[in-house]
Amino acid sequence: MTETARKSLELHEQLHGKIEVVARAKAETNDDLAVLYTPGVAQPCLEIEKDYDKSWELTRRGNLVAVITDGTAVLGLGDIGPAAGMPVMEGKCLLFKEFGDVDAFPLCIDTHDVDEAVRTIYLISKSFGGINLEDIAAPRCFEIERRLKELCDIPVFHDDQHGTAIVTAAGLLNAVKLTGKTFGELKIVISGAGAAGIAIGTLLIHMGFGNVICCDRQGALWRGRDGMNEAKAAFAEISNRDNEQGSLADVMAGADVFVGVSGPGLVSQDMVRSMNEGIVFAQANPTPEIMPDEALAAGAQVVATGRSDFPNQINNVLVFPGIFKGALASRAPQITEEMEIKAAYAIAGRIPEDELRPDYIIPSALDKGVADVVAEAVASCVR
Repeated sequence: MTETARKSLELHEQLHGKIEVVARAKAETNDDLAVLYTPGVAQPCLEIEKDYDKSWELTRRGNLVAVITDGTAVLGLGDIGPAAGMPVMEGKCLLFKEFGDVDAFPLCIDTHDVDEAVRTIYLISKSFGGINLEDIAAPRCFEIERRLKELCDIPVFHDDQHGTAIVTAAGLLNAVKLTGKTFGELKIVISGAGAAGIAIGTLLIHMGFGNVICCDRQGALWRGRDGMNEAKAAFAEISNRDNEQGSLADVMAGADVFVGVSGPGLVSQDMVRSMNEGIVFAQANPTPEIMPDEALAAGAQVVATGRSDFPNQINNVLVFPGIFKGALASRAPQITEEMEIKAAYAIAGRIPEDELRPDYIIPSALDKGVADVVAEAVASCVR
């Protein structure tokens, strides 16, 4: 057990949970009880019955997000079950409040069935202003999110997909600017074809970064390849312009950018040397695809990871508090790709051009001002 793990376990034992419900009014007199509860509470109930939109004004749902998991893809731990995923969901709720002043509530559902998950989440959706899906394994997560977006009248956002994609795109915008590479003509190789990898690739393509090739354990995804699930096959149709085939090492040759959302130690120094003065985002946690010092020694111009103990941490906390803060404030019915793109540019723009450095291409995860600029970017898409 590491020192950090030991401290975390001790703190969780002391706290008995990282979040709690706090009352926004006091019930100290009979009049308080009459107004806050019965009989007075009947009036706001009747107002909402007459006008559904009043539920946003007369209850807390306008600033309340459900953070929901089935426990099948928790951090790098895999399918550890819903109860074991609760500490992560509580942590996510804490970050919503600390960074975006958005209230969030953790819900861990005990099912692997897509229909059951969708039905359960839909049935409780009227209690919340937004749904943040978390740590749900691919490819099931794609179907759950798609169907909930069709059913629900509130924003549904799978952070492992879109939060990761947005913050990765933000970092790459500045890395490309800093290195002088030509936006739109980049060869980008992604290691990992799960929820995060496919979402990152899709967003980078739609933003116009260049040619994107995604790899799974069998190598590059290409049109016509056998053994791909529906999500991988669909992504192959919009990526890999030249239908390159081969291993991760094969397609990394001549690449401008590497993005890793896969596993530890999958990239060697020789693979980095084969790149075109590469930008390396090795984001696997806790051990990246290649350690930063090794990538830099092999000629990488800019290196980012998912860790807080190295420069350029690619951290979703730069995204989800602001995304939901903006969506809730503007009463957006869904989070669109336009919002995602504007959020990426807003995060990147938090660092002035004259302050960009190889070890500073993304704001600190502790920069609480990022949520406000992201929220403004999201809300601007609704007005």
